[in-house]
Order: sequence, then C-alpha cells, then structure tokens
Amino acid sequence: MIVRPELEALRGDDTPQRQAQAAMRAAWEGWRGHGPGSQLDAELARFGAGAELEDLPLLAALFDPVDGCAAELIGAMLATILTRLNSEPLSQSPLRFSTDQAHSSLVLARQGNATLVLQAFSGAGLAQRGQPASLGFSPTETVERVLAGSAKAERIKVTAHRPGGVELEFTHVDLDGGSVTRRLGESEAQLLRQIPGVLVMLKLQRRTGTGTTTCEYRLADGALIHQAAASQHDSRLELAAALLGKMGRSDAAPLLAAMAEEVGGPSLRWQSLRECLGLDSATGFATLCRIAQRADDPLAVPAGELRAQLIESYPQLAGACPCPA
Repeated sequence: MIVRPELEALRGDDTPQRQAQAAMRAAWEGWRGHGPGSQLDAELARFGAGAELEDLPLLAALFDPVDGCAAELIGAMLATILTRLNSEPLSQSPLRFSTDQAHSSLVLARQGNATLVLQAFSGAGLAQRGQPASLGFSPTETVERVLAGSAKAERIKVTAHRPGGVELEFTHVDLDGGSVTRRLGESEAQLLRQIPGVLVMLKLQRRTGTGTTTCEYRLADGALIHQAAASQHDSRLELAAALLGKMGRSDAAPLLAAMAEEVGGPSLRWQSLRECLGLDSATGFATLCRIAQRADDPLAVPAGELRAQLIESYPQLAGACPCPA
C-alpha cells in the first residue's frame, strides 16, 4: 500500500486535517445560514412538525415535476462542499452518506422528524442483489421525485389486517423523469423491480404520530415476520431493558415496571414488562395484572392472555393478583 507523504505526516500532527475540517464546516454552515439553505432548514422543520407540503414554497418547488429548483438547489449545495474538498482534500463531507453495490444515499438536510435525501439506484447492482422476500412498513410519510433515469416498480398496499399478518395488494407502476409519488408508510410501500441504468431520486420523509412500530411482512402471503420500534429513542430503550434483563439486574425491576405502565410505544412497554417478569416475578406479575385491567390500554388483551397462561403454568400466582372476572 502506498501512503502519500501528507497522510504520513498526519500520524505525528493532525493539525492540517483539523484545520481543513474546520474550514469545511465554516463553508457549509455559511451556506446553510443564508438564502436557500436557511429557507430549506426552516421549511423542513415545519414539515417535520406537521405542516402541509403545499404550504412550504421551497419544498413544494423541489417536488414540482416541471420546476428546475431541485437541480439548482442541489447543485449549489454540492458545489459548496466540492469546492472546499478541491482546495482542502484532507477535509470530509459534512453530509451523512452511505453506499453499496445497488444503492447510494446522501442526506441533504435533516430537521426534527423530517429528512431530505438524494438517492441513486444502480440497475446492475439491483439485479445482482435479487428481489426481497419481505418488506417493511413504518409510520412515515414519504414524497419522492425522479430526477433522472427510469424504473419499473411495484406499489404494495396493506388492504386488511388479520391474525398474524395482513392482506397485500400489488400494483405495477412506471417511474420516469419528473414522476412524483406520495405514500403513507404504515400502509404503503414501493419496491423497485427493474432499472435500466441508474435511477436518481429526491426523497422527502417525515415520521408520523399514527404508529410506533415498524412491521415487516412476507410478500408471498403477508405474514408478519418481524416488528420493531419505529423510533431510535424507543429502540435504544428496548436494548437497555434487554441488557438489564441479561445482566440479572433485579434492582431495575421497579424502573422496568414503571416503563411498562407509562404511555408510550407498545413494543417498548411490552419489552420492559417481559424483562421485569424475568427479574422479579412478584413485581412483574402485579404490573401485568394492572395493565390487563385497563380497558383502554392497547396492551390489555395480550397482557390478559399472558396472565392466564402464567396462572395455568404456575397456579400459585392465582392469589397474587385477583382476576377482574
């Protein structure tokens, strides 16, 4: 491996790299703090808070199929970064990005619950990856505009819920330059089937307050195969609860019981309840009984079923908490 002299020098003194990154940060914050950059952040924050896209002039223009605003804004944004990279090659892009053989994404802006992302899909990479057997549905609202290229896609819609899964409806759609699509992620998803060349899309997305769980369904029959907390905050707390259980921290049982009874995501509350039962059966079972007795609690039915199963397996628990029946 060949290491260039300027990179070798950083082993002893990283000042040039820190100075380059500071210059990059100043240039980027300067662009974001004025004109279109400032307006974009302000409108994105409003969109994340629930404002309608049509009431936000800049964002609405970005997703107008005949407006050239998107190319101008993205060009100005990337020119600011590329100019600095050209003069300061030791600096790094301030924008979060990811890439693999089929999909590359660049997060152009993020404010609260809303993100604006530039995406590129490789048809050759997509063909090598193969078609997925399942797809996730999450509580989000998404608007996408094709900036370049075309694709054959499939719109997949949840038409009904049933025990253990859902009924799915499949509709073929053609995407080409200027196509704009909107969907609610809890009930609609889009699957790219075939791309001749490269497809470039601009995606605007916000989390909605209508659900707290991301569900993954098998495409063949709609069976539920996985679900997880839709928010990073809840996911972190679920992991923390599971870790406390694995560590045998019985002193954490009261905290987990309180989390199980709080108003919040069902997935997080159920995970907390399970770990509480494992760490302290008395505290956990008492919490389970209280939840089962709440008529308006979405966990009341599964909690009642679990309570009945536990009493059947461990009859001594019958006297620990009286059954409301």
